[in-house]
Amino acid sequence: MTANQLAPDWLDASVDSNALVRGIWAESVLRTESGQINIAGVTVSELASKFGTPLFVVDELHARNRAFEVRESFDNALSAVGGTAQVYYAGKAFLCTEVVRWVAEAGLNVDVASGGELAVALAAGLDPARIGLHGNNKSQPEIERAVGVGVGTIVIDSLVEIGRVADAARRAGKTQRVRLRVNSGVHAHTHSFLATAHEDQKFGVTIADAPALVAEIRSHASLEFVGLHCHIGSQIFGTDGFAESAARLLALHAELLKGGPVPELNLGGGFGIAYTPADEPTPIAEIAQEIASVVSAECVRLGIEIPVICVEPGRAVIGTSTFTLYEVGTTKDVTVDVVDENGVSTGQTAVRKYVSVDGGMSDNARPALYGADYSVRIANRVSDAEPALVRIAGKHCESGDILVYADYLPGDVHPGDLLAIPATGAYCWSLASNYNYLTRPPVVAVKDGVARVIVRGETEEDLLARDMGVIRKAQ
Repeated sequence: MTANQLAPDWLDASVDSNALVRGIWAESVLRTESGQINIAGVTVSELASKFGTPLFVVDELHARNRAFEVRESFDNALSAVGGTAQVYYAGKAFLCTEVVRWVAEAGLNVDVASGGELAVALAAGLDPARIGLHGNNKSQPEIERAVGVGVGTIVIDSLVEIGRVADAARRAGKTQRVRLRVNSGVHAHTHSFLATAHEDQKFGVTIADAPALVAEIRSHASLEFVGLHCHIGSQIFGTDGFAESAARLLALHAELLKGGPVPELNLGGGFGIAYTPADEPTPIAEIAQEIASVVSAECVRLGIEIPVICVEPGRAVIGTSTFTLYEVGTTKDVTVDVVDENGVSTGQTAVRKYVSVDGGMSDNARPALYGADYSVRIANRVSDAEPALVRIAGKHCESGDILVYADYLPGDVHPGDLLAIPATGAYCWSLASNYNYLTRPPVVAVKDGVARVIVRGETEEDLLARDMGVIRKAQ
């Protein structure tokens, strides 16, 4: 078919608008002979009938397998150069007690960024020694709880936090393991690795300031400095940024060794996944091998031992395990003026089909926040209708409430159809809100033909439970 002039350049009009492109969908997702999408033996119609829509649907084995694959990739890569690896699941991507248990059983530790996330990890029964806590403004109660329960490591983000964590550990009669977050000057999202003296961001400290802060950490008997922590960005394709950051941090690591042991180096996460057929994420094994190679070479050059290399993937573990299921409410064709790359009208028009569903930015804020691109498919059937360029819109009272900016669907998409948007495992449920007083959807895990709720959906009663006016009226 001929591409719609409103379509972005990356969107391939020749791709079958019924096809499920591998790499975007969870491993068990396929179409049945009837045309329905099936996940791990359960059809979308069954899911919608039993649990309603919107609905987050997780392939449990996919998530478990991906966690194991990430750990094994880094274990093998570091082992091959004489080192060891430690993988933390970045809980901010999506956290519930079941996911904590899945990643823990795959051999991962868990990284949390708040007292609430810590509470979830602890409620899952995870050994606190396998938990890392970070954040740029940890409250005193959060610090004291983390120290008290025996959290394995706390990431120090500023000079102020050194004293707070040291005092909490001293009062608890403990020695707390800590890392120091450092900005390496590598900004992977810009495709240029610029080392600047002063980083304009809220996280961490500069490489130049790090030695003084490490000396301060070492001056407290209640603290044990175990290494540096860094994070260079999110949704990164390629390995150059990770390699460059590792090299810079190892130079600082070698300097710090002169003042005492530095057993670990945490290089953070940010490994990208595919959201559309145009995305080509770097295989996790390739990332692990490149990091191991750079670490090994730099350590030889610096004449130091290879530290334990820690990484913190979140999206790369959970992202593609999940799709969100919606029901179509309305459709409308909108005629749009076509403009050139300079925003000047070409004098031509084209039609974009708006398809509105029963969720929106309250269950996936990423398109509105970041302009993130997603794909979409009709989930309950296939069609040989001519493909149409669609924009999937939510039901919120916001013109920016868009879930999919551009994809092709069969032109006969209509109210009552079920739509599935893949790769919604990371930063969708975790960013969910009650905007317009919509209830947050449930999360269902599917395995071996059985679907079970792992996070229940909210009700209107939940929304009103904190409204004191309702409570007083009832009294």
